[in-house]
Amino acid sequence: MNAQHGNLGFGLGLRSTYYQAILEQRPAIDWFEIVSENYLVDGGKALYFLDAIGEQYPLVMHGVSLSIGGPHELDRDYLRQLKQLAARVQPAWISDHLCWSRGNAHQLHDLLPLPYTEESLQHVAARVRQVQDVIERPLVLENVSSYLRCADDQFSEWQFLSALCELSGCELLLDVNNVYVSARNHGFDAWEFIRSLPGQRVRQLHLAGHSDYGRYLIDTHDQPVSDPVWQLYQRTLEHLGPVSTLLERDDHFPDLDELLAELDKARRVAAEALPGTARCA
Repeated sequence: MNAQHGNLGFGLGLRSTYYQAILEQRPAIDWFEIVSENYLVDGGKALYFLDAIGEQYPLVMHGVSLSIGGPHELDRDYLRQLKQLAARVQPAWISDHLCWSRGNAHQLHDLLPLPYTEESLQHVAARVRQVQDVIERPLVLENVSSYLRCADDQFSEWQFLSALCELSGCELLLDVNNVYVSARNHGFDAWEFIRSLPGQRVRQLHLAGHSDYGRYLIDTHDQPVSDPVWQLYQRTLEHLGPVSTLLERDDHFPDLDELLAELDKARRVAAEALPGTARCA
């Protein structure tokens, strides 16, 4: 069972498309997740809205360029900027992705899967501990969607995540949609993935939409959450208990009211899974 970690309720990814509407309408959203890299600047419009919205809602930081599994040295300047942003935002936690996203010199702007080997496990665990020493809190890592596998894998993805938590003390951002996408693409059981994780380490859940191309799925974050992902989310909550849930949308942005309706659906699903415990703003 999940230790609840101070459940924040039901949140939305903060995107510039909605800045003005959020300040004007004060919608019924429990919290927002920011993309950390959008605010690693000295001033300007983005920080203005971040400060204004942060006065009204709890915030969480979610990065996309840590590249925790990469072969390069960790970017100390980037970690220093993250820590400075955290001092400004006072986030409930800081997360990124279990992946690599750069070579020695260049960001590839993609979240690429790791080989699930003992060598990779030790490499990533050591880097997680380095990051945690800088940010002075547990790093929360998200499972990514994937479209290929390493032929030399020694662990399943869920075994790798579980061992990484044990070795490094990190926590997990369980993206339910990513589990479903990867399960369809690789032919494994999505529920085996979720039920095999250390539930007490799951700090947050993600919900998002994907694109279905028949033989494979792509995690596009530009569609509503699909029915199978809603079903997997309900089963996940029944297993874990209440966990802070975040709805992501990164393209084909609908009106804010449409996203609020989808967030309300997450509340209803949670209420069915956990009668009497689902928080409503």
